[in-house]
Formats: sequence, C-alpha cells, structure tokens
Amino acid sequence: MSALSQLQSTRQAIRFSHTFSHTVCASLAKGMLMGAVALSAPHVHAAWDSYIKGAFGPVVNWPLIPIHVVLLPDGRVLGYGSDGQGNQTGQFTYDVWDPSKGTGADAHLTLPNTTGTDTFCSGQIVLPASGAVLLTGGDKTVNNVRNYSVNDVNLFDYRSSALYSAQQPMAYLRWYPTVLTTAAGEVLVLGGRIDPDTPTPTPEVYTEGSGWRTLSTATSDDAYGLKNWSYPRAWQAPNGKVFVATKWGGTYYLDPAGTGKLEKTSLTLTASDEYLTSVMFTPGKILSLRKLNKAVVIDITGATPKATSVTGVGQDRFHGSATVMADGKVFVSGGSMVSNVANGVAYTAKIWNPANNGWTTAATATKMRLYHSVSLLLPDARVLTAGGGAPGPVINLNAEVYTPPYLYKQDWSGTLAARPSITSAPATATWGQAIPVVANVSGISKVTLVKTGSATHTVDFDQRFMTLNYTASGQNLNVTMPASANVAPPGYYMLFVFNSAGVPSVAKIIRLG
Repeated sequence: MSALSQLQSTRQAIRFSHTFSHTVCASLAKGMLMGAVALSAPHVHAAWDSYIKGAFGPVVNWPLIPIHVVLLPDGRVLGYGSDGQGNQTGQFTYDVWDPSKGTGADAHLTLPNTTGTDTFCSGQIVLPASGAVLLTGGDKTVNNVRNYSVNDVNLFDYRSSALYSAQQPMAYLRWYPTVLTTAAGEVLVLGGRIDPDTPTPTPEVYTEGSGWRTLSTATSDDAYGLKNWSYPRAWQAPNGKVFVATKWGGTYYLDPAGTGKLEKTSLTLTASDEYLTSVMFTPGKILSLRKLNKAVVIDITGATPKATSVTGVGQDRFHGSATVMADGKVFVSGGSMVSNVANGVAYTAKIWNPANNGWTTAATATKMRLYHSVSLLLPDARVLTAGGGAPGPVINLNAEVYTPPYLYKQDWSGTLAARPSITSAPATATWGQAIPVVANVSGISKVTLVKTGSATHTVDFDQRFMTLNYTASGQNLNVTMPASANVAPPGYYMLFVFNSAGVPSVAKIIRLG
C-alpha cells in the first residue's frame, strides 16, 4: 500500500471512530436523559430499551404490606395482611386500591377489619357468581404464640367495599390454604394447617347459596397434608378434575364431586419448594420452577400428565412471583437464592416466552421482593409488584408498577405506544358463545382472555391465559369464548384486544358462566 493510500485509510478510520463514538455517546446521553425523565413522568418516558425490557415505575407508598391481593370485578385491587406499620396481622385494616386514580393516597380506601378474624395468611378468591371475595381461614394467637389457625370464613362485597363474617365456618381450621374455582363453579379449599404441628389433609368445597361440604373420601397427607400443606399448587384441569403438583414431586388428580376422589398419577417431578412459584400459562400447561434453578413445563392436556424440562430462570428465586401477562408471556419477579434472606437477591425480572421456552432479561426493580410479596396483572396490562416483610430483611410498605414491553413504541424513544380501546363488549358471556366486541381501530391482531388474579405467597390462584378465536370486519369483532368450563372455569376474566403493532387495550372485565 502506498503512503498516500495509508494516509487516506487512516483518515477514514479516524472519521469512522469519531462518528461511532459520537453516535454511542449521543445514544448514552439520550438513554440517561430518558432515565431522568422517567423519575418525574414514569409512564410517559423510560429508558431507551424499555421496548425490550419494560420498565418499573417509581417506588410508591402503600397503606400496608399487601401480603394478599385480589383483582375485583370493578378493576380495583383488594389488599390486606399487615397493619399500617408493617406488623404481622390481617386483623386491623384492609385496603382497596383504585388503579385508575394513580398511586397516591387518594387512590386508596383503607378501612378497619371489624370481623374479629385475623386474615393473615388466609386464602382468598373471587366467587364466580356474586363477585364477592371469599376469605378462608387465617391466623390465631394462643397463649401469646402466633400462627395457630381458624376456620373462619369472611366475605368482601366489592360494591360496598365491606368486609363481613359469613354465617357458616369451614369444618377444619386452616392457615396457608389454597383456594381455586372448579369447573362446576364451586370453590375448592386445599391444605393449610390446624396448628403448628397438625396439617389439614382433608379438602372442602364451598358452593354459593348452600355453603360447605367436606371431601371426606379424598383425605391425603401426601397430596395436601403433612408433606404438602403450605398453599398446595393446584389447578382446574382440562379433563374436569383438579391437578395437584406437590413440592416433593408427586402429582395427583382430585375429583371434587360428591365427597371427593383422589388418584396419584404416574408423573413424578424433581423437588420444588413451597416458596418457588408455578403458573398455568395456557389451558393445561404449567410453568413450574423447581429447586437448583430447574424448571419444567407440565402438560395435563393428554390422557396422562407429562413434564418437559426447560431452561431455569437463572437462579433459585425463593418467594419470587410468576404472572401471566396480557400477551401470554410469563413475568417472573422478585425472590432470592436463600429463603427470605438478602443473599442473591433477584432485583432484575425475567420474561419467559412459551413460544420458544426462552428467557429474556427484563427491567430491574428498586426494592427486594421476598417473603410476603405479590405480583398481579392489572386491567391496564401493567403488573403490580408490591410488599415483602412481616418478617423479612426489609419491611416494604410500598409498591412498584411494572410496564411491560408491549406498551412501548418498538423503537429507542422510551415512549408509550398508542393503544387500541374496547368501545363495546358484553358484561357476561357463556362457553362457546361468539360475543360482539367493538374496538376503536381496525387491524386487530390478537384477542386474549386472562383470569383475574388473586395472589399471595408466590401463588396466583386461578390465573390462566388463553388466546381467543375471532373474526373481524373493520372495528367490529366476533370473539369466540372458550369451549368449556374445564379450560376456563366460571368467573371473571380480562378481555384484551391487540392492535397491528402488538399493543394491548385496557381490558374489559367479563363474567364467564
């Protein structure tokens, strides 16, 4: 190469280096500017990569530690579990948050609990017919020792925001019970314990209008008693029965009809933990985190259950949460490598994509979310993450609302995308019915249905997701509801429509059944 050519090549390299450095610095400056703006306007601007990772909003104060949260039929969120200083008790107050009013003090209605029941570590679910919240069991102090149990049953009426005692208690004392809605529209209660030394191995069923019955022929220490009493993981299965996946690895089908029938399946899983999360991400398929950073997809759509190993989330996340988002991907947040200890705290969330069983890195939260933290999908397609403590390394009387990637423009601007809206949809529907839905734009790309959540202790009772078939004529859609109650139990669901850019609407809450 001639001296002149070498000189020209060097000059070109210098110009490229200068241009590249200027571009990178400009991008970094832009990202830092967006980050600074995010502090003052959290859901208008965010970091440049929010369209990939999503973004957590600022830490906001909460009236109590929301150890239990449930999405109400009117879109508000009921929360309870501690007093206003973050001390263990569900006896003094409960809170109703209205997300449409923001996250300030005026968005909360905090009221005294006058039932006489300490609802700390109870089980809660929205009843499919009335929309009232059924609260089962709770805590009791005996000789100045906490964490005994009660068989109290309470109800929350979302129309009056009133919490009141039910007339009939359960047959068994329960603390840490699982509750879920069956295909028959009843509520099944599993597990919990009677006292610190005695689990509750016999399930019960609640029917609106007629009360409780005991599943006396389905008693089991292995399925939901001595070996698996703490919020047992259970889901309504497509075969009409209830599937139970234990922490020690055994799996079962429970038929809740009559006095109940339990059968063990041939599927044995690797060991998990009562504080490792699992979630049904589509009818009959469950993502379950197991010990030692393992994960499986449990498939209960066939004649016999099967499990396929998938890549783990990156570390054990004890007390972390898994929430199915409006697009069917699973948002995993919080947790730590050592149970309720600030050792290996997972501040950075992950998103699991069922299409390829792959994980992507999401945004990083400010607060650790460990024992007694929650995560809940909201009707505006964001995710509430909140709480932690009582006890814990920190007392989190606060929340951070996560805005998923699908709500941002798919570019480097860090700004929210234009959203479609549902201008008309029925309040109720039945299985297999084609319902008329009107959106404000044509070119809808997807319609999804997500069961309203009810979360506590890494469990989101009843949450499930499904993509719905539809036909479109301009802005008018004919949307077909799920085929049966086995895949979509009766109750309240969030209906989302997505525009051509993959951005979801605010949900319309519909009662199915």
